[in-house]
Amino acid sequence: MCIVINAKDVCVTGRKLTDKVYYWHTGQVLLFSAVSFKELMLIAYVGHLKERSLKDQMAKDPTEVIRKAVLRMLPRNKLRDDRDRKLRIFADSEHPFGDRPLEPYMMPPRKVREMRPRVRRALIRAQKKAEEQEQGGSQRKGRKREAKTEVAA
Repeated sequence: MCIVINAKDVCVTGRKLTDKVYYWHTGQVLLFSAVSFKELMLIAYVGHLKERSLKDQMAKDPTEVIRKAVLRMLPRNKLRDDRDRKLRIFADSEHPFGDRPLEPYMMPPRKVREMRPRVRRALIRAQKKAEEQEQGGSQRKGRKREAKTEVAA
């Protein structure tokens, strides 16, 4: 069983609080008044596309945010419902599983890439070139020119 506590303290990056939207469709059944048997068979499915931002969903039910995130990562097969039953989510730190020892999970530190690889390589090349020039890189260029003139002669 997986127990998640403090679901109300979820932090998201960027503008997800306002930009992330949860959609669902209501399938309301509307029956018409029946005068005869044929009219009774006329059933209209009237539904609307509803939406709610992440900020509003967190205010209403923060546990559902975690549940939807986990379920949408799982493959859609027969085991998905069993895994959902084993997932227990609580908004606060209070939970009924106090007798079981909980293993806290610490998030590993994020490795944020400072620069793109191509830019980083160009920067390293520029630094090496500057170091060579400081150590006497101008002599090296002269050697190449001298070697070319000797070959030509």
